[in-house]
Amino acid sequence: MPVPGTYAVRMAESGPAGPVPPPLPLAFEPFLYLRPEHQALAPQSGLVLSFYLEDAVSGRTVAQLHVAVDARAQVAHSPAQAPFGAVQLAPGLSPAALHQLLNAAERELAGRGLQRFSLRGYPFAYDPAGAATLAETLRQRGYRVALAEQNYYLDPARDYEAHLHPSERRRLHKCRRHGLHFEQEPPFLLPAAYAFIEACRQERGQALSLSLARVQELFQRFPREHFLFSVRQPDGAWAALTVAIRVSGRVLYNFYPASPLRYNAFSPVVLLNEGLHAFARASDLAVLDLGTSTLDSSPNASLLRFKRHLGGVAGLRLSWERDL
Repeated sequence: MPVPGTYAVRMAESGPAGPVPPPLPLAFEPFLYLRPEHQALAPQSGLVLSFYLEDAVSGRTVAQLHVAVDARAQVAHSPAQAPFGAVQLAPGLSPAALHQLLNAAERELAGRGLQRFSLRGYPFAYDPAGAATLAETLRQRGYRVALAEQNYYLDPARDYEAHLHPSERRRLHKCRRHGLHFEQEPPFLLPAAYAFIEACRQERGQALSLSLARVQELFQRFPREHFLFSVRQPDGAWAALTVAIRVSGRVLYNFYPASPLRYNAFSPVVLLNEGLHAFARASDLAVLDLGTSTLDSSPNASLLRFKRHLGGVAGLRLSWERDL
């Protein structure tokens, strides 16, 4: 554990290539969305400030925070454009050290005339100890919980079928009896897969958050972190699809699961998650993230129930804000 007083906060403004990487190596594996090269792919509509907490003893960066600045609205938010932002920190980092980073960030933002600061955190399952430290530190600093979401995940160490609700187990067996099977698809099928997923979402009155061009760019730039998985019928037709994202060395995120309404009697997404569960276990991952379940900022009761029926473990995901 670094001794008190050995920390320094470094701030960097984003340039034409996006957020500036930390000069010192990180003392932790950064989540994919918090890597500067991933953030650089997002359209840069404004300034992004990167705050790095550096430990002089180890010569490493022990915490990071990327903040987008909207000078016109006088607000700052983290992330700029990503599923989550906030502070990622090294294991065992003390609240006192985290206070030092946040002191510097808030002072800089207030000095630029910003009035409000909001942060969207990562699911607690991604780093339970780090998320708890961050939540308690923000509470002490007077941040309000702007949104509390239920997040469900599967534990690859647990047996998948044994933890299914009986109704979902019956659907899994039905899929098998009818010859449906799980596959990993090659990235060149992305255009067809995207069209399939988009059509499934449209049936439910939902839209995709990313364009096909954006999804293809992510697969091209981060090929080891993006996967396309399917459930196919015996004749080869797709019954379900998803894009899965390796967020870190311990987390796989089931990002875009989709299946046509005509397959509801089979529920091939149950078979799809069985395949993802097996992939996560074989890859030594600790979390298969099923995502949050919100609809117009309110809990989506049917989706929450389905995730519980899959054997999903309930977790928490918090967003905070405070006036500067």
